[in-house]
Amino acid sequence: MKARTRARGVALQALYEIDIANHPVGQVLENRLEDEILSEELQEFTRQIVIGVFPMRKELDGVISKYAPEWPLDQIATIDRNIMRVAAWEMAVQGDTPVKVIINEAVELAKLYGSDSAPRFINGVLGSLADHQNEVSQMIASQKKDV
Repeated sequence: MKARTRARGVALQALYEIDIANHPVGQVLENRLEDEILSEELQEFTRQIVIGVFPMRKELDGVISKYAPEWPLDQIATIDRNIMRVAAWEMAVQGDTPVKVIINEAVELAKLYGSDSAPRFINGVLGSLADHQNEVSQMIASQKKDV
């Protein structure tokens, strides 16, 4: 597994635990980083994802809901929802990674952690997000202002 994929996987595991168990973000993140051997650079990348995604869950979920309207958010598996949150955040907020790479990484995480149908579902939703990337960025920015 590629190094940044591993870092995204650690971030995904942390976000999943926070979602399911409602444990404190800092504690979960540090526990995950202690369990996984990552370089300082990859640890920082993992932290950026978790610290970036966590406070924006509501905004990211709004975007996901808009582009996956046939799937109510509460019917999307928690792991799949978090994979899409990470990818949507990378696309709309972080902006350092090419969109195709973000989608490929999300699909790889779905293959590792999701159900058999997760990769295809996530690819479809993220493809739709990518087609509307500017709109998604503006939508998230405007939702953040409303909070």
